[in-house]
Amino acid sequence: MDRLTLERRQVWLYLSTIIAGLLVGSAWPGVGRLFEALLWPTLIVLLYATFIQVPLLHLRDAFTDHRFLAATLTGNFLILPVLVCILVQALPPDPALRLGVLLVLFVPCTDWFITFSQLGGGNAARAIAVTPLNLLSQLLFMPVFLWLTLGTELSAVLGFSEVWPALLVVLVPLLAAAGSERWIAARGRWRST
Repeated sequence: MDRLTLERRQVWLYLSTIIAGLLVGSAWPGVGRLFEALLWPTLIVLLYATFIQVPLLHLRDAFTDHRFLAATLTGNFLILPVLVCILVQALPPDPALRLGVLLVLFVPCTDWFITFSQLGGGNAARAIAVTPLNLLSQLLFMPVFLWLTLGTELSAVLGFSEVWPALLVVLVPLLAAAGSERWIAARGRWRST
């Protein structure tokens, strides 16, 4: 099965996995501890698999198409945050709930951006070229967006002891993917000489 076929069927794959998880959790309630222990390592592997598809070493390519770059950055880092700030006001005033929603909405998934560009007939090559810039910008702007939206509520819900493991879960696979891409590129040069 190729990647495009897998991407077209991913909704059914996710749904099947959720149903299987519900069935296993209902049948064997004690298995939750095992899955809880596997959560962070699994997330690291999944993020590495996502990041390895992103051309992290080709960040300069993102700056070649100025109109596309401006549209992407305006949508992701100006329009989207304003819409999210407006929408979050309709939620109950529970800081933990708002934080969860904000984390999902402020960080548009880079792999979905590429997938939806392909499925919608958009220019996937441009989407791939701008992905490293999107990813790095999201990591930089996320704390600012959260602070602007939640203010003092953020520190009540999220302390440093909760933040650093999450940062490691993102940074470790990101650095590993960049290292892998560098190693693959160097290996290709070694073979060609």
